[in-house]
Amino acid sequence: MTMQTENGRGRGGASWWRVLPWVGASALLAAPAVAMRMGADVQWTAFDFIVAGVMLAVPLTVFELAVRASGSLAYRAGVVVALGTAFLITWSNLAVGIIGSENDPINLMFFGVIFVAIAGAFLASFRARGLVIAMTAAAAAQAATAVVALAGGHFTFVIVGFFMTGWLMSAWLFRRAAEEEARSAPPEPL
Repeated sequence: MTMQTENGRGRGGASWWRVLPWVGASALLAAPAVAMRMGADVQWTAFDFIVAGVMLAVPLTVFELAVRASGSLAYRAGVVVALGTAFLITWSNLAVGIIGSENDPINLMFFGVIFVAIAGAFLASFRARGLVIAMTAAAAAQAATAVVALAGGHFTFVIVGFFMTGWLMSAWLFRRAAEEEARSAPPEPL
């Protein structure tokens, strides 16, 4: 006798692969607390734990919503890539700053790119076809950050290219999801 049902869900309604990221996030959040107790040179404040908790909880919650919104693997992968890109931008920006230090105000433009992606997603009503445009717009905004940084005397093409690749890969995955939706849609009546 097995706990799994036909759709891969256990008795609680959530399969192991949907619970595992939450367990992993909890372990990541606990790691600095354990390191502090063991005498490592880790000094986190309550604020640090709150920020880290929010940084982990928000993308995981959005992913949960995406899983419920679409059964398309391409759509879900597009969400994961977009969330991962936004997470890496936020993490690197808060930790050390992408340009100069984390306190350099020019780094705020990188958060503007994430805002472009979020605003575009809402404008697209989270539909795959619209998310293609939103993620492409985020990639274009990301390219603009390199131009602005270069005008300020900073060379950021490698890191910006990495982030642009994430946004463009997400757009490509959403395009695949939109094509899947179009193929599975019933024909329109004449």
